[in-house]
Amino acid sequence: MEEMILRMRDVTKQYPAFTLDLATLNIPRGYIMGFVGRNGAGKSTTIKCMTDMIRPDSGEIEWFGQPGGRMRVEMKGRIGYVSEEPAFYEDMTVEWTGRFVAGFYRKWEDALFRKLLNRFQVDPRKKIKELSRGMKVKLSLALAMAHHPELLILDEPTSGLDPVIRSELLDVFREIIQDERASIFFSSHITSDIEKVADYITVIHNGRIAASGDKLTVLDQWKLVKADNRYRDPRLERLLSGVKHGEFGFSGMTRDIREFEREWKRSFPSTDYKVEKLTLDEMLVRMAGEDEAQLEALEQSM
Repeated sequence: MEEMILRMRDVTKQYPAFTLDLATLNIPRGYIMGFVGRNGAGKSTTIKCMTDMIRPDSGEIEWFGQPGGRMRVEMKGRIGYVSEEPAFYEDMTVEWTGRFVAGFYRKWEDALFRKLLNRFQVDPRKKIKELSRGMKVKLSLALAMAHHPELLILDEPTSGLDPVIRSELLDVFREIIQDERASIFFSSHITSDIEKVADYITVIHNGRIAASGDKLTVLDQWKLVKADNRYRDPRLERLLSGVKHGEFGFSGMTRDIREFEREWKRSFPSTDYKVEKLTLDEMLVRMAGEDEAQLEALEQSM
């Protein structure tokens, strides 16, 4: 059985306009977990709950096999964190920033920090305000890795970066997990990045886990169904999510292709439909479309 660095069970956090409700979220040791969802789905709120930045209203969080509660300093020292918008003292140098952060970690290795700066081509003599956004992300990554974390939490680190820098960072993430004791929790709405590097995927939608598991299993669970408009039937469309209608046909996604197949054969035994694999990007687009359709139906009924 795989060892879990983190387990979250029945974790909830309620705000006036949003509710996070996570039945189960586990991070296995030695792998990259991709955490994907559209903006506003609850990714950052989940990370804030798991890192003790905010307190959940209910539920259990277990770190490194130990019961949760308030995170102890020792536990925080085993985690590295990179945010979408790194916060630095802009008038201070990269070198000063490293010395400042080093004071918070017992396992800080200055030689490793300098090695990472050299690899990322970040000049330690430069002031933070002289760095590009991409360079600030690289500095954040070097700071997060220099104390040998067992888990690296990445909150939208590649958002807004050009493809070259994003590709370079993805290569670094792959290298990190060559140490089988280290794991990465990679939160992003850029599904192509997640699909390239993740071993496991968790999809969050409207504050809830829509799918979670190893990447191939998750992508294999959902299917995209396409059929001719001549065979549109409310009974069939109720079995699909994110239904789209076009000039010549309709399509939707399903997690139970067998149920759809049974209903289709009852309705149209002598005809057929197409089944295609679903990408993460298409899944999120369909989920968003489902929300908009439900909202439109609600407004029309009022």
